[in-house]
Amino acid sequence: MLDSGEDVVERIKEVLVEANKYLAIDNGNVEYVNLEHDGILRVRFSGSCAACPLKPMTLRAGVERAILLKIEEVKRVELALS
Repeated sequence: MLDSGEDVVERIKEVLVEANKYLAIDNGNVEYVNLEHDGILRVRFSGSCAACPLKPMTLRAGVERAILLKIEEVKRVELALS
């Protein structure tokens, strides 16, 4: 049984809190933007992560991997366009 939307968002935010512990070492941050109906999670990097040339690697190998391991409702993690 899938959880309600609010529960999924709360679980996503919990995973992002854990990810931010590592990103904060380099003065970076990742935040939840929205979860689309098709399972695409949108996030936004800030701090030093916003302009970091390794942002794509951090997104895929760090944030997306952590989310996909724990949140089955999420199918992919992408950067927010704004």
